[in-house]
Amino acid sequence: QVQLVESGGGLVQAGGSLRLSCATSGRPLNFYVMGWFRQAPGKEREFVAGIGRNGGGTVYTDSVKGRFTISRDNAEDTVHLQMNSLKPEDTAVYYCAAEAYAFNVRTTSAAYDFWGQGTQVTVSS
Repeated sequence: QVQLVESGGGLVQAGGSLRLSCATSGRPLNFYVMGWFRQAPGKEREFVAGIGRNGGGTVYTDSVKGRFTISRDNAEDTVHLQMNSLKPEDTAVYYCAAEAYAFNVRTTSAAYDFWGQGTQVTVSS
């Protein structure tokens, strides 16, 4: 079992930056492949970025490539999502998720075993 708590969301103007954090507790973080997902009003939850258990194998959805960076610190049990050049279409609730006993990042939400409560990101135009 692992518990996930996101932070760092907020309101930012287009072109600005935010850094989301996901603090974990319970089983050591290196047991899990980690992902960030987001869900905008009226839309399905979508994959944003994922990172392998040792920090490699990062995967990004096309719309955030070159703007977002996912990272993890297993010693600190924390995962981050650095978001730069934010756009209004990035507005959503962002969720941290963990998949146990995996080796590669998967992009479907059903693959993930544990979820945080989410943090709101709002980008104004």
